[in-house]
Amino acid sequence: MIYVLLSDGVVLVHFAFIAFVIFGGWLAARWRWVVWLHVPGVLWAIVVEAFNWGCPLTPLENTLRKWGGETGYEGDFVAHYVLPVLYAGVGSRGIQVAAAVIVVVVNMTAYAWMFARRSAANPP
Repeated sequence: MIYVLLSDGVVLVHFAFIAFVIFGGWLAARWRWVVWLHVPGVLWAIVVEAFNWGCPLTPLENTLRKWGGETGYEGDFVAHYVLPVLYAGVGSRGIQVAAAVIVVVVNMTAYAWMFARRSAANPP
């Protein structure tokens, strides 16, 4: 039972990381120190999606599930958990790339807003 709970905890951490990657730019606009966590997280997410790498949390989750008597899954976390929710089971490489582009655009918007606000407050 403990392994199943731990694997569920890994899923929650994974979802939290994805949410942070998507919306962390807006947190960074509020608290500047968040930039030091957010930018590496975004870069990691982009590289993982661009090169179709697996996240190390996925094998950890699958191992914990197997130790808990459940079955794991094939593929990556996003394809298994996120895409079926967002796209009703329609998952493709193109959708993953589009999702990565959306993440970049959302965060570029947040950082552009942050820098514009900062520049307006501190004119040259």
